[in-house]
Amino acid sequence: MIDRRTFNKAVGIGTGAAAVAAVGLQNSATAMSAPGARAGTSAPTVPAVVPGTHTSFARLKQVRAGVLDIGYAEDGPAHGPVVICLHGWPYDIHSYADVAPLLAAQGYRVIVPYLRGHGTTTFLSSRTERNAQQSAVALDIIALMDALKIDKALLAGFDWGSRTADIIAALWPHRVTGLVSVSGYLITNVEAQKKPLAPAAEHTWWYQYYFATERGRLAMQDKTDRHDLCRLVWDTVSPTWHFDDATFERTATAFDNPDYPAIVIHNYRWRLGLADGERRYDRYEKQLATRPLIT
Repeated sequence: MIDRRTFNKAVGIGTGAAAVAAVGLQNSATAMSAPGARAGTSAPTVPAVVPGTHTSFARLKQVRAGVLDIGYAEDGPAHGPVVICLHGWPYDIHSYADVAPLLAAQGYRVIVPYLRGHGTTTFLSSRTERNAQQSAVALDIIALMDALKIDKALLAGFDWGSRTADIIAALWPHRVTGLVSVSGYLITNVEAQKKPLAPAAEHTWWYQYYFATERGRLAMQDKTDRHDLCRLVWDTVSPTWHFDDATFERTATAFDNPDYPAIVIHNYRWRLGLADGERRYDRYEKQLATRPLIT
């Protein structure tokens, strides 16, 4: 199995908020036997991967799941134990381009979906509300698992992805074999968000307040402004990650999804209590509010 250090290097997308949940995925994976390992044998040696070695996925697929037609990358054997890797904002499936082959080589079936509003994931109906409240995104992944006939999986995520993985583990623990939640927030409690943080901490979340304004919404709708804003977030949240333009541009194509502006704006306005969710998801929010691991 892959050790934590090798796994971290394989991610190759920097530090801070950009550190993909895969940095700790092997903590959970090591709790299971490697698919090809025998009891009592030592873990196989996995070579380190230079970040950026892989720039694409061999297999990109689409599947109808819930209210979406979900685009996802897949690697590894079809019948291996499943690992679902969930990206955050403003990132996409390429966050796991170096990680997926390492897991696949160890016999895991790796699924890396575009979250709603990203990449090739689209809504089946124009009438569906472009809602990004946390339980809606989590139910997207449950629907994906159902569509792919995946009973349970090891979940890993960062930022939006970590929140999504946490919610699934909290509400549907029988669907989860392991959990790696790295970076960003945990399960959101909208009421708790009303309490101010220290000024220095509030400064870090500048874009959330920007998105609460009409100027921020218009910026997300404009392709150039959206591109430059997301690039600024990459630069500021991961100052020691020396990525090149090509690395960013590969992910930036996921921001051209026509639903991207609405999904991003709703996510942050909902998180700040400035936008309503949907009644069909609110019962899950009430359940989540009783969970101890919320922020």
